[in-house]
Amino acid sequence: MKLSGYSFPVFFFKSLDSTNKRLKEMFGKQDLEEFSVVTTPDQTAGKGQTGNTWESEKGKNITLSILLKPVFLNPEKQFYISKTVSLAIAGTLENIGLQPEIKWPNDIFVSGKKISGILIENLLTGNSLTASVAGIGINVNQERFSPEAGNPVSARNILGKETDIENLTNDLLSQLTGWYETLRSGSFEKIDSAYLKSLYHAPGFFRYKDDSGIFHAEIAGIEPSGVLILKDTAGEKRKYAFKEVEFLD
Repeated sequence: MKLSGYSFPVFFFKSLDSTNKRLKEMFGKQDLEEFSVVTTPDQTAGKGQTGNTWESEKGKNITLSILLKPVFLNPEKQFYISKTVSLAIAGTLENIGLQPEIKWPNDIFVSGKKISGILIENLLTGNSLTASVAGIGINVNQERFSPEAGNPVSARNILGKETDIENLTNDLLSQLTGWYETLRSGSFEKIDSAYLKSLYHAPGFFRYKDDSGIFHAEIAGIEPSGVLILKDTAGEKRKYAFKEVEFLD
């Protein structure tokens, strides 16, 4: 794959089990530049957050991982890496005519279905966030998915035509480096505003489910650590880490 206009290295593999796994292995053995990319058209064992799998038909989608070195970021704010990547994907999809929404914490939805997933793996050394490997999967031209895949959708399903994967990847990396520089500059309010504006189930009250049962609530915010804040119909604020609450609507 030819990624134009970038000085950082791109490592292309015909097939990989996991781009995140390979990039982490490479980073452990050599001093890779920031924004180094590992990509493949054939990812056979992609992973999502908390062990979920990521299905991708050979040659039909974007599957890549990128190395970031956010040493400037307080580890307590590491969820801003996820926000940055999410906004980059959303901007990329908007540029091809889609209307993406960010489903907390790490999915991108279009028309109520999942079009993209993110896996962020951070490396902490002492009190410093020394590296982040951001794995990105985007369903581009795949038309059919296995019944076990949940509720996936692709750009091809919605637009009714194929999208050039190489051009889309170039735009994704442009969006990502742009939002990352926004993060590096400390413009947290700009990122927060764009993220909240793009959130799935915001604004408005929707049904959620936690260990205590089903309730109606609206999104009240996201803490820097990534904790979701919901406000229920009684005005009570509830806080949830990953996998502690389920979106029902």
